[in-house]
Amino acid sequence: MTIAHESSPPPRPNPQKRNILIRRLARAPWWLLVLALLVIWFASSVVDQHPYPVVFRAVKEGMWTTIWVSVVAYIIALVLGLLVALLRRSSNVIIYQAVTFYVQAVRGIPTLVLVYYMALALIPKLITVGNDFGEWLTHVKITIELFDDQVIKLTFKGIGTSLAEFKSREFNNAYRAIIGLAISYSAFLSEIFRAGIDSVGVGQLEAARSLGMTRWQMMRLIVLPQAIRVILPPLGNDFIAMLKESSLVSVLGVQDITRRGQTYATSTFTFFEVYNTVALTYLVLTLTLSILVNLMEMYLDRGQQRTGSA
Repeated sequence: MTIAHESSPPPRPNPQKRNILIRRLARAPWWLLVLALLVIWFASSVVDQHPYPVVFRAVKEGMWTTIWVSVVAYIIALVLGLLVALLRRSSNVIIYQAVTFYVQAVRGIPTLVLVYYMALALIPKLITVGNDFGEWLTHVKITIELFDDQVIKLTFKGIGTSLAEFKSREFNNAYRAIIGLAISYSAFLSEIFRAGIDSVGVGQLEAARSLGMTRWQMMRLIVLPQAIRVILPPLGNDFIAMLKESSLVSVLGVQDITRRGQTYATSTFTFFEVYNTVALTYLVLTLTLSILVNLMEMYLDRGQQRTGSA
């Protein structure tokens, strides 16, 4: 005699999981895939068409200039921005007002105007002041009397002569552009740092004070490690913005991507082909950085979800 076993009913589909899958597919970066396919299609269709190969070789020579100008300017802006953000938290009224004035003034000036101002106005003026100081330094003599009637005479003729003879044209325009970009972005980055620092709960600061931590120890051990998680994505987005705005250095004759393309276009009158290549080059660079920033945001979000679930 056989016993019939009742078969278990098939599991019902979970509508909640299905909705989650649909939402994830809807939020997927399909725009990025479409844009990448368009870039690949355009590049493959013109790779053998004259003058695109020649234009690309000319533009490629300025690519490294664009990258290193952006990286150096951004590193300087990061340091200045963090310093300004920390100074704005000072209890000294004069320091707070002075730094706030710097932030508001710099943010109110367009980046192109600031690059022009630094390169053509302020830096030449500072060099002129340095020339005058060097000229004065060549005539300075310091006499130091020691024991046993020994006398030491100090002169600064070598340093003074170097300062006095330094010419404005010897200061590379690329460095002037880097200074202008760094100062411009330092004001914006300081606000990002300030927002990240303010995101740390007051209770944690009070707990750190109760443990006897100094202000610097709290900032180094408690505040900044937590603020970094908040400010990394906007810092990455600002670097992408600086990479694009680094094209402004071309107005000073710096041989970046834009300047190389402009020089070739004006000599051959192939403006359509040249600026197609220039735009495509910037697009590839910014898309690559955008993907990295998105991956970083996904990684940080995953870490926060794990922390929350724990």
